[in-house]
This record gives sequence, C-alpha cells and structure tokens, in this order.
Amino acid sequence: MSRFRLQPTPAQETALLHHCRHARFVWNLAVELHSFWRPGRGPVPGFAEQCRQLTEARADFDWLRAGSVAVQQQALRDFAQAMTNYFRKAHGKPGWRKRGRHEGFRIVNVKSADIRRLSRNVGEIRIPKIGWVRFRWSRAVPDGVRSCRFIRDRAGRWFVALAVIPKPLTAPGNASIVGVDRGVVVSAALSTGQVHKVPVVKSSEHNRLLRLQRKLARAKPGSNRRRRVRSAIAKLYARQTDRRKDWVEKVSTDIARRFDLIAVEDLKITNMIRSARGTIEAPGKNVRQKAGLNRGILASGWAQLVSRLEQKAPGRVIRVDPRFTSQTCNACGHRAAENRENQADFHCRGCGRRGHADVNAAMNIRDIAARHVVNARGGDRVAGPMKREPQPVLHSA
Repeated sequence: MSRFRLQPTPAQETALLHHCRHARFVWNLAVELHSFWRPGRGPVPGFAEQCRQLTEARADFDWLRAGSVAVQQQALRDFAQAMTNYFRKAHGKPGWRKRGRHEGFRIVNVKSADIRRLSRNVGEIRIPKIGWVRFRWSRAVPDGVRSCRFIRDRAGRWFVALAVIPKPLTAPGNASIVGVDRGVVVSAALSTGQVHKVPVVKSSEHNRLLRLQRKLARAKPGSNRRRRVRSAIAKLYARQTDRRKDWVEKVSTDIARRFDLIAVEDLKITNMIRSARGTIEAPGKNVRQKAGLNRGILASGWAQLVSRLEQKAPGRVIRVDPRFTSQTCNACGHRAAENRENQADFHCRGCGRRGHADVNAAMNIRDIAARHVVNARGGDRVAGPMKREPQPVLHSA
C-alpha cells in the first residue's frame, strides 16, 4: 500500500470530514445492530439488507443523503468483511469508531483517469462529492490501483493510501540464512553481528511532551486551550511514529535484499504486553515497571518489522520457537540462565565464550531455522548447501 500526503483546501477538508462522519455513523449503526444479536434470534441482516436499509435512511434524512452513497456503502462492506475476519478468528471483533480517533473512509472502483500529475511534486485525485484534491507526489504512483483509503491522523494530517499488491523483493539467490532477535534496548540484532535500534525520542521532545501533558491536565475539558494542547501532543507522537515506520522500512528492505531465508522469533506480542494491574482482590506486582516494559516493546516496532519482512519477502520468513535462545551458547550448546549476565553481555559458563547476548540469541535462531529447512527437505542428502553469513567475532575467556 502506497501512502501519499494530501493537501486539501479548508473547504475540501470540511467535505472530507463530512465523509468521515457519514462512514463512521454507518459503521457504528452496523455495530449496534450486531450487538442486539443473541443465539436463537436468527441471522442478523447481511450486507445486502443493510444497503437496503441505508437507501431508506438516505430517503428520510437530508444530511445523510447529502453525502456520497459510495462512501457509505463501502463502510458497510468493510464492516461485513471485518465480521467475516472475526468469525474466521483472523482478527478481533469490530468495535465502535470514535470522532477524532477514527477519521477516514474508503472508495473503490478507482480508475486511472481519477489520478493525474500536475507537476514534479504535485498530483491530484478525484473524490466523490468533492472533486480534485491535491496530494504530494513523493514517489511513483503504482499501476493497477482499484481502491484507496483517506485517513486523517490525530495530528490533523491527511493521507491517501492507494491499495495495490506490491511486488516482492528479489532474493539474492546465495542460499544465505540470517537470524533476527528482537529486544527493547536493541530493537533488532542479526546473527551477522549487526544491531539495529529504533530512533529514540530526543530529550528536548521528551521535556516538551512532559510540559504539554501537565498543561493538558490543567486545561478545562472542552476548551480551545485543551484542543490546542492535544493537537501539539499528537504532533509529537506522530513524529515518533513516522521515525519508527521509516526505520522499519529501511531495515526490512535491507534484510530482504541480502538474505534468502530470514528466521525470526515466534513471539506472542499481545500476551507479552498485557497489563500487570490485576484485580482489586488480587492486585498485581511491579505494575509501573511492567507498564514501562510494555511501552518499550510497542516503541520497538517488533510486529511492524516482521509484518513488513513477510510482505517484502513472502515465503522466505520462518518463525521459530524462541525458548532458551538467549540462554544457550551457540558455540558449545551449554544452556544456563547464568550465561546471560545482563541485557548485553553473554558469558558461557561451559566454554567461557563471551559476546553480545542478543547476537548470540540471533545465531541460535538462525541455526534452529536451518535445521527446520534441512528436515523439511528430507535431510542433508537432498537439502543442498546452506550458506551462512560471516560469523561475528566472539571472545573466549
């Protein structure tokens, strides 16, 4: 999916917000309708029945009829697809959409004539009921665009995301395999010895965020001052998000281009970031420390990195069991909790080998994946050569 920055005029931004309200209203009606369903009451109305009800509602309400029927029907279709994903256990149950947080809508049947280029850095896209809206032509617009989604983030920026199936990156063909260990201090450690870290928040931005949060606590709810402070906070968070996305894109592209097989840990991130507060009867322990760890995990972009790797290198990413990879020496196979002295240092109590703990874990992940590949091919006799990357230098005692 290719995303571009929209540049609407004030009048066009007002019309875009109307589309967002209509799509959100129709979505929430569908959520409310499904919330009344109980076993034994029969099937809930499907997409076709909901479209018929939408036609009746548009005939009764002028404000709804003033919007685009294509935008409203597409919101119903998106909800139907979300329910299908929920019943297939591929996603969570769709919930309510809130103003200021879920601002966006989708249109389909986009034709090539609906997108045109005005200059080197400026293009236009045609939106129903609005007309031509400019966007920044920051990269080549892909061919075969059939749908697009318009989004407004909390910082007030508008984007258009063109839905296309991207071409996967070509594998180098050198039969190389790499292991990737993800962490909080070191976001991604490769078995080659390379370590990648997500860009951290600058101290000036952190101090400004603290001042704004204190100012927000003193602001009166519903006031213009509170709205301005919330917008300033959202811009700081948006800047951090953009940096993390840029880091994920660059690192995933580099890994997908250099290695034929990429081994990552099969982490249950949703379970790892659960709150430790507990209940009133059984309160949790070390709640503040666990909350800080959860924020660190989310800020490291673990899920985004693996997701982009699987999209850029389909069929070349393998997930392995991460148990004991950080406690096992890659040289002699000795496993003990004492081997990992701290977050960064690994000292094997069996052979005395020293090195970076995350790199050692990445090497174990690589070896586990290599064994899986060999077993899948029927053993060493038919597995063919599996090239390993150059070994990082580890020091022995």
